[in-house]
Amino acid sequence: MYLTADDVHRLANESGEHRALVLTLGFCGTRWGEAIALTVRNVQFLKRRLQVSENAVQLGVDHAVGETKGREARSVPVPSFVLAELSKQCKGKALDDLVFPGRDGGYLPRPKSSGGWFASAVKRAGVQAITPHDLRHTASSLAVSAGVNVLALARMLGHKDPSVTLRVYADLFDTDLDAVAVTLHSACSPETAGKMWAGREHDTVQQTQKSSPPG
Repeated sequence: MYLTADDVHRLANESGEHRALVLTLGFCGTRWGEAIALTVRNVQFLKRRLQVSENAVQLGVDHAVGETKGREARSVPVPSFVLAELSKQCKGKALDDLVFPGRDGGYLPRPKSSGGWFASAVKRAGVQAITPHDLRHTASSLAVSAGVNVLALARMLGHKDPSVTLRVYADLFDTDLDAVAVTLHSACSPETAGKMWAGREHDTVQQTQKSSPPG
């Protein structure tokens, strides 16, 4: 399921203390376990990146922390408006402190499927019923809509093979076919091509006149 950018902002506004987390999930595409494992050190403000290297998996009431699903650290781009929210979230914390800690200072538990803070925020925001993981799909959709190519999206999501990205989000890239037709028409229609040829011919004549000796 994909939300619009406006949906994500409304959802974030209804998420209270978890506002920055929702924005990070919805616009950066990290997995839940990757997001809650982020430390202040992982937020690279000058580069506008998140350094994602760990994943916190919930096992009952505890968490096991290990490598990401792709088993490789990756650098995830962060929109400036999300970075501003992360700045507030990191203020006053040490480099090794969690960016999104739970109430006890440990890893934030996954919200309950019904009655939890996320489900309640979804209801108040009036968006379609989604899970936190659906925000990863939303981030992918928004990235494709913004013109991000499949290779960049694969790196952002942590897919080692871009074919995985294409397979999972084939429906998103299908819309690119319409854009191809529009782009080709703008660049290659007879009218456009004729104007381009005329312009080049004019430039060639002028260049020849300038380079020809006088008299």
